[in-house]
Amino acid sequence: MENKDIDTCKLLYNTERVKLYIPEYGRNVQKMVDYLKTIEDREKRNAQARAIIKVMEILNPSVHLQDDYEHKLWDHLFIISGFDLDVDAPYPMPAPESLNERPEMVPIVNKPIKATHYGRNIESIIDLISEKEDGESKTAMIRSLAIYMRQQYLIWNKDTVSDETIFQDIEKLSDYKIKVPEGMTLGRVDSGANFSRPGINPSKSGRNQNRQRNNQKNFRKK
Repeated sequence: MENKDIDTCKLLYNTERVKLYIPEYGRNVQKMVDYLKTIEDREKRNAQARAIIKVMEILNPSVHLQDDYEHKLWDHLFIISGFDLDVDAPYPMPAPESLNERPEMVPIVNKPIKATHYGRNIESIIDLISEKEDGESKTAMIRSLAIYMRQQYLIWNKDTVSDETIFQDIEKLSDYKIKVPEGMTLGRVDSGANFSRPGINPSKSGRNQNRQRNNQKNFRKK
């Protein structure tokens, strides 16, 4: 092959091509939409737009998991066209500014956890129970919570834990809004019960358990 033949042979990389508006659909769909905009006959252009929607639906089957997925496909078609498409769509063209809208901020709870070995969800449950009126329903909720807290305790501490310790933790975490009824018992823990965390790395489990024991000690000193 002569040098002049080499000079005329050039590979075309995607980085040198026109940027795709939605890469997930591929360059062929982009070419279809580009051709769609050149069709002058409106009826033919509408038919071609519906055909492209069918192709996009096949290429992106997960779109069926979304609510009003057909509306989503038409929005994608308008985006791929650069918001420059005149067709009789069943849905209005989205505003170009909508692509730059920032999502709403997810509220983050900055309140520190009082006892990390129980977790924030336990504290949320305790707050809900503390608002309940005294009665059989509230007593049953307190007992169920105490049993679960005992399990959480034993995940990080292989030693046994008394019912009184769990009851004291409930009252302390509720800022003493909850008073555990006198005479409540949780029953014995099955000797064959396994409270170890599933999937935990054995090499790190010892360090994690020591950290949780320290958190438990610090919580009770307060």
